[in-house]
Amino acid sequence: MDVDADADVEEPVRGVRGEEELLARRFDADRGRLRAVAYRMLGSLSEAEDAVQETWFKLSRADVSGVRNLSGWLTTVVGRVCLDMLRSRGSRRETPLEYYVPDPVVRIGDTADVFGATDTSAASDPERAAELGESVGLALLVVLETLSPAERLAFVLHDMFAVSFDEIAEVVDRSPAATRQLASRARRRVRDASPGPAPDARRRREVADAFLTAANGGDFDGLLAVLDPDVVLRADGGRLMAGTSKLVRGAETVVAQALAYSRFRKAVLRVVANGEPAVLSVVDGRPTALMVFTVAGDRIVQLHILTDPERLATLGLTEEELARAKY
Repeated sequence: MDVDADADVEEPVRGVRGEEELLARRFDADRGRLRAVAYRMLGSLSEAEDAVQETWFKLSRADVSGVRNLSGWLTTVVGRVCLDMLRSRGSRRETPLEYYVPDPVVRIGDTADVFGATDTSAASDPERAAELGESVGLALLVVLETLSPAERLAFVLHDMFAVSFDEIAEVVDRSPAATRQLASRARRRVRDASPGPAPDARRRREVADAFLTAANGGDFDGLLAVLDPDVVLRADGGRLMAGTSKLVRGAETVVAQALAYSRFRKAVLRVVANGEPAVLSVVDGRPTALMVFTVAGDRIVQLHILTDPERLATLGLTEEELARAKY
């Protein structure tokens, strides 16, 4: 009799645990997509992780037995979480928007490796890097920062992840027609700020290397040759290095900055950041600055420089990878 009673109690417990495990597996299957949505919405890796975690909490507390498309449900939930985070962010932003460089997703390898050849010696989680950053450059993330939270949500969910306007309308509490207008305004802003068509990955690397060679050699004319006349340099030092934050426009002004920077001998590592060529400065085994090149045509149109020690420390590169930096 006692044995039968124990069995009656144990069976439902196993059933509940089984449902929880199934739900966790379903969530893990969507985690990469949710992280990609959150990163595009927030431009911050740590905040994206927080948004994904909050989405899991909401899922674990919700009754989703009647949800026919759980992936779609999760996408709109993480969108709503990100929308709330964006709305609360404005009053606590520490870095002025004109200097802000979004969190980069960095991969590392030899020049040929990281630009599409054979050896895929990448950073600790190349699959995660691809999920997050390969299809969204820092230039686009900077433009997304200029949108209102609702515009950003409508653009990211619809244009990047094919969520219907009917579903997005429920998140932003507007009609589908008004939501379509949000996305349209955002799309125009993105299009107007687009740096233009980029050459293939190998050519982008060649242009970046030409810039570095000219800078190291003090070659003023060589630098001018690879810079667009209206090039923009944006440097973000974060809270600890606020004095290094700046916005510089125009080729000759950027050349002066590059030549001044090149006087300091440093070990550098060629990397890829959000699918774009980049170079990481390393001092005593620690990353100290990341420069990311946006190339359109055959010229560099934007330079994003991150010198924020707090965010550089979270790039996820191993000691062995950083030790590959060369003078």
